[in-house]
Amino acid sequence: MIKALTAEEFIKRRAAGAAMTLLDVREDWETQLAPVPADVLHIPMGQIAERLAELDPTVETVVICRSGGRSLEVARLLAAQGFSSVANLEGGILAWSRDVDPKIPQY
Repeated sequence: MIKALTAEEFIKRRAAGAAMTLLDVREDWETQLAPVPADVLHIPMGQIAERLAELDPTVETVVICRSGGRSLEVARLLAAQGFSSVANLEGGILAWSRDVDPKIPQY
């Protein structure tokens, strides 16, 4: 079972000093259209398997996409690969835009 984290929860936890990697698995054109206003590691979903070494399996990884579907798939993959703490950013960048930062375009 992959835990869900809202954008608000992510922002609060990171602001409190929690060590977390925000992994954006959207395509390049999506991150250009609606960038996440936070320190983020961008690896498109299709490249995750070949770029796993860029991630630290001991640091909590929060995965984000547009609406939460692709990120949940990637979170499950990471958990299956032995990552100790993985979360899906519930609702993706659409929820972030709606709930936290309306300047981020909806697409």
